[in-house]
Amino acid sequence: YHPVVKQARLISTEGEIKLLKARGAFDPKLEVDYSRKKFKNTDYYEKLNSTFKIPTWYGIELKANYENNDGTYLNPEFNTPENGLYSVGVSASLAKNLLINERMATLRQAKLYTQQAQAKQALLVNEILYMAIDRYFNWLKNYQSKQIYEDYVKNARIRFNNVKASFAAGDKPAIDTLEASINLKNRALELEKAKLGYIKSSLELSNYLWLDNSLPLELEENTIPDSKTLQQIDLVLNSSLLNSSEGLISNHPKLQELRLKKESLNIERQLKMNNLLPTVNIQYNFLTTDLGNTSYLNAANFKSGLSLSFPLFLRKERADLKLAKLKLQDIDFTILSTQLSLKNKVESTIKEMESYTTQYSMLLAIVNDYKQLVKSEERKFSLGESSLFLVNYREVKLIETQLKEIDTEYQLFRSKSNLLRAINKF
Repeated sequence: YHPVVKQARLISTEGEIKLLKARGAFDPKLEVDYSRKKFKNTDYYEKLNSTFKIPTWYGIELKANYENNDGTYLNPEFNTPENGLYSVGVSASLAKNLLINERMATLRQAKLYTQQAQAKQALLVNEILYMAIDRYFNWLKNYQSKQIYEDYVKNARIRFNNVKASFAAGDKPAIDTLEASINLKNRALELEKAKLGYIKSSLELSNYLWLDNSLPLELEENTIPDSKTLQQIDLVLNSSLLNSSEGLISNHPKLQELRLKKESLNIERQLKMNNLLPTVNIQYNFLTTDLGNTSYLNAANFKSGLSLSFPLFLRKERADLKLAKLKLQDIDFTILSTQLSLKNKVESTIKEMESYTTQYSMLLAIVNDYKQLVKSEERKFSLGESSLFLVNYREVKLIETQLKEIDTEYQLFRSKSNLLRAINKF
């Protein structure tokens, strides 16, 4: 229900509307032309000419015509029988505009544009889903960081109370209470920063939550991310995607869009080539005064015509054709560069995923080791064999490593979603 997703659907609708418009060029047409002149009680002329035309796919047009003219000063060329004159015939282009013309090219390009619109829609929807997932991962990362600092604030408070009690009992020096107090304040400060980051990431994620009636939603305070996200995202990715990058991008919407654009430019090139031909238009119409009797339609009564035109130098037509060929070369280069770019992006993302997976496993082991180290140091401190400084130092290193673990997990999530984004599989 996101507005951008709804906007993406409008692209397909626009393509369908353009296709409907292009098909309108083949609609039958009815034309009526009536004119009359009367002056000083004299009917100079009264002319009625009505035509029904049916365009066809090639440069051929079927026509039916009724003509009824009368008047004192009517041009003899326009004289008709008393009941008018009917004609049925055809007009055609014999050279230019026969196999392809502006009307045909526009309709073919409109059909391609509809397919292009679907590819553009897929790209836009894929992008908005990627952004939503990325914001979710960032929300999860900030939530985990906040949890870590909440735990260590509790530990720091317990440690401060214990040290203060030991000082009161004469077991610890006063300097230890000061150090424990500083440590508690530092943990509380870091927790406050983590809370701010979590609130901001929650609001950023809320940008992608919408109801059907374009009503935006906000995350409730008690809503938390799923702690099993890592396992669940692995279910989304098919392991076969990691085997080869070739098959992943062959049907990519971006490449589909460019190939369809090339087809459209090729139609334009054919049209420009057609313009090099001479214009030869012919028409032939059978004439009759009785449309209900087809026997009157014979070769003896007819109206025909021929028109011919041809530019001598064809400079405009040749220039248009060269420009059309340049556009085709340009789109070929764009397709090649896009294909290589997508291939390299997929391969680099796969390598990135493998690296982050290894780093994440190593950091899990390091975190476990640091936890044992902190636990041992706390045990030694309780026995009087260590100092509060060393305990805090070990704990700082543990926190840093845990934050690295969370950040690496976030980068792993991002690399997996980047792969889905690159191959347009959201």
